[in-house]
Amino acid sequence: MPIAAKLPSILIANRGEIACRVIRTAKRLGLRTIAVYSDADAEALFVQMADEAYRIGPASARESYLDADIILKVAKESGAACIHPGYGFLSENADFAEACQAAGIVFVGPPASAIRAMGLKDAAKALVEKASVPVVPGYHGAEQGADFLRAEARRIGYPVLIKAVAGGGGKGMKKVDRPEEFDDALASAQREGKNAFGDARVLVEKYVLSPRHVEIQVFGDSFGNVVHLYERDCSLQRRHQKVIEEAPAPGMTDEVRAAMGKAATEAARAVGYVGAGTVEFIADGRDGLKADGFWFMEMNTRLQVEHPVTEAITGLDLVELQLRVAAGEPLGFSQADVTATGHAVEARLYAEDPEKGFLPSTGKLWALQFPEGEGIRIDTGVEAGDTVTPFYDPMIAKVIAHAPTRLEALDRLARALGETVVAGPRTNLAFLKKLAESQGFREGPFDTGFIERNISGLGAEPQPLDAAAVAAAALQLEEERQLAGLMQAAERVDGEHRSPWLVADNFALMPQPLLGLPLLVDGERVEARIEWDEDSARVSLPGHEIGEGEHEITLAQGERGTYLALHRGRQTAVSLFDPFSVDLDAASGSGGVIKAPMHGKLIALFVTAGEAVVKGQRLAIVEAMKMEHVLTAPRDGTVTEVAGEPGGQVAEGAKVVVLGD
Repeated sequence: MPIAAKLPSILIANRGEIACRVIRTAKRLGLRTIAVYSDADAEALFVQMADEAYRIGPASARESYLDADIILKVAKESGAACIHPGYGFLSENADFAEACQAAGIVFVGPPASAIRAMGLKDAAKALVEKASVPVVPGYHGAEQGADFLRAEARRIGYPVLIKAVAGGGGKGMKKVDRPEEFDDALASAQREGKNAFGDARVLVEKYVLSPRHVEIQVFGDSFGNVVHLYERDCSLQRRHQKVIEEAPAPGMTDEVRAAMGKAATEAARAVGYVGAGTVEFIADGRDGLKADGFWFMEMNTRLQVEHPVTEAITGLDLVELQLRVAAGEPLGFSQADVTATGHAVEARLYAEDPEKGFLPSTGKLWALQFPEGEGIRIDTGVEAGDTVTPFYDPMIAKVIAHAPTRLEALDRLARALGETVVAGPRTNLAFLKKLAESQGFREGPFDTGFIERNISGLGAEPQPLDAAAVAAAALQLEEERQLAGLMQAAERVDGEHRSPWLVADNFALMPQPLLGLPLLVDGERVEARIEWDEDSARVSLPGHEIGEGEHEITLAQGERGTYLALHRGRQTAVSLFDPFSVDLDAASGSGGVIKAPMHGKLIALFVTAGEAVVKGQRLAIVEAMKMEHVLTAPRDGTVTEVAGEPGGQVAEGAKVVVLGD
């Protein structure tokens, strides 16, 4: 019997690329698709793709995608047979899973009992220990006093990791190297855990040196069958957030895979697991993967962001499997039937600025183009003209490459990233391409600290001005300036509009032999010089060398006369300098105006007007996309002004604190 006969309709209780991805499979299987959206997503791609869509609240996730009551209300009114929660939001909320069941709606996920058992890291570790699964040494108990946790960290031995017990995606996770850093890290982890997951409790565990992050994709059905679908290596991380994932794991042996797969499936069986889940392990990578050198970290009771690499090597559609299991069907295959072909890698393309500490970036996507071709898959939830908002995860797309070998897959990924065009928000596109091309990553060994150790070589620090990109934009701006002037002149001839491109009009572009062109480049004043000869124009930028460049420069029009020049994955914003729009605070040169680095929520202010501060002292914390960003004093001084109130929203570039001498 077709799935659509058992589950004729599906409500996707999520947004963005995962909502699009679920909708594609559901439509292929003949299900009626129902989307829910916040005010910020009213025009989103997933809303357009769905057969039906219903508004569930304002932009804030707490008032929309995390509001279980309104989502269930829409599900009942729309006649949804099942709800797919995607990942994040309500996907690991046991109460929501139970509420679905009580309402007679199938929850596409594990039973609530399994979510509860594995949903809190401390309880999960205690549970899998009973199933003889190795766990990382640490404290996973109920006592949450700061003094007690500090003492436990001392007992375990530094470095340690503080983790929100309900955490995920790196939120609420802090590495602590020294005792004097513990209190601030604990407070930050508790705040992030509370804000992102509604639970401030933490655990403390030993930080494994040279760690590899290897996870096993498991799948269970309601008949007691549990299999694993090979492993994924997610060791390329930054601040505990995955950047590039791959399958299979480099250096994996049959012996280690068997041991790790057995541990993962035993953990799943221990909680009566049904559906898609991931058991995550930390491995000591100093001497390669070993059967006795890995430990359980946590189990994610949902589909993972990186599931496409598993689909690529196994040929399985994991969302289809989820729906079949939710419809009461058996898996239909055994462990011996699961095979892997080739190698797959996935890069997470984010709206963030690697040159500014990976700060989230927001704004309109003025241009967005992805490559096509053999072995390339793009999962995205946005298209050109959409806006990346500060309210949700800043992922633009997942770029996935599959090939017969690992090196071929990395080559294919690097080419795909090089052919990707994104204009508007800053992105990590150039950074990802350098990662895919990095010899250290290609040849190994590597671990979760690889990115931090190689941050400079990967371009994740302030870079010199891209003179070639500026030159291309300068020529375009000057051509448009001259054309506008000729158009105005044409309109004045005989009081009628005449085209400067018509020969009969006797108009032509008549450039000066040498022109100085004042520009604003990424907010800084730059003077360009343009020289013409009979056939061409040449741009020079005093103090900067303009290279020929190996890649084509793409120009995309932004807002208010700005051109976004895209070159080798980097973006440079160029416009004509307007002396009447100068930022007077920035022009003061005092270095005393501390501004919000991105649009977000001001969650803490640590100073008041009149207070003396020293360089590096914490002044405020801005939260954006569920992550905290600490603002510190750039120099010694006295606070002369505090703008904003804790709990309020701040725009990117908004003044937060002003320092005087």
